[in-house]
Amino acid sequence: MNEQESRESLLVDPREASRLLAVSTRKLWSMTFEDEPGLPHVRCGRLVRYPLVDLHQWIDSQRKGGV
Repeated sequence: MNEQESRESLLVDPREASRLLAVSTRKLWSMTFEDEPGLPHVRCGRLVRYPLVDLHQWIDSQRKGGV
């Protein structure tokens, strides 16, 4: 593990996840709980967190067209 990876959070909160995906927090909530299949997430009690690795994989799986 390099120095940058050790500083990077494993989980991000909904505000940070929505910023990374360039969507509103309301749209993020919809993408998490209303769309099928939803965004990968982790529940910590009442809190919802998003694993960065899973967000990157989800983005890759959504790509259409191109090379």
